[in-house]
Amino acid sequence: MDSLAGRFEERRPHLRSVAYRMLSSLGDADDAVQETWLRLSRQGSEDIESLDAWLTQVCARISIDMLRTRRAKREEPLEPTIPDFIVSREAGPEATAVQADQFGLAATIVIDTLSPSERLAFVLHDMFAVPFEEIAPIVDRTPLAARQLASRARRRVQGATPAASSFAAQRSVVDAFVIAAREGDVAGIVAVLDPDVLLRADRAPALHGIRGAATVSSQAAGFSRVVSTMERVIVNGSPGILSWLPSGEPLSITGFVVEHGRVREMYIISQPAALRRILAR
Repeated sequence: MDSLAGRFEERRPHLRSVAYRMLSSLGDADDAVQETWLRLSRQGSEDIESLDAWLTQVCARISIDMLRTRRAKREEPLEPTIPDFIVSREAGPEATAVQADQFGLAATIVIDTLSPSERLAFVLHDMFAVPFEEIAPIVDRTPLAARQLASRARRRVQGATPAASSFAAQRSVVDAFVIAAREGDVAGIVAVLDPDVLLRADRAPALHGIRGAATVSSQAAGFSRVVSTMERVIVNGSPGILSWLPSGEPLSITGFVVEHGRVREMYIISQPAALRRILAR
């Protein structure tokens, strides 16, 4: 691919990754990447010293402008939202690569709450190794101030990241939860839940969050009765479950945060439009 369009297409996956981590929305990420292409096509590449660096910076600028516009329009709710999931089947040779590439569901949730400037500095530097000298003009700060933004964001992300454990160990906890839920074993569900477990979903009754093992276990037991099949998936690098209705339609995707051998957090997406958007990837 020697044409400008061809060179851009080679870099599209990287740009989509940058935009998604900034925006937590697959649709908005695609819009940001498309706008990046429009700006490149208008300018051409003759005066661009490093196409990779130029595209990354432009995509980041577009993304931070979109974040700021959301806030200005009060589109950012007071309660934390659930970002679009990156979902991959657990079986297959790509599974290990997906786990390594993702930053973890807990970190993804926290990143979604950072200010636009903190988010950009952290994402570009910590995830994509962009120097602070290149980040600074995007956020209208000095390189030192950009470094401080990333440092502040990093502390928040690290504070929310669960203690290290293998993916297999996390999966075994989720499997135990699923088995107990399918059997309606409330005591078994409670046994694998943190006492202060948080369940958040994109629709009622858990739109604003449900806390506590007893409450979450009763919700899980009731939910499992309408599910036909539960499929293992990877959700942003963490164990997840894709649930199907008897009709063959997807019902929900659940991502789990596991710490110290128990489920600490659960995030559920079940809105049909969101499921279609995520599963179409």
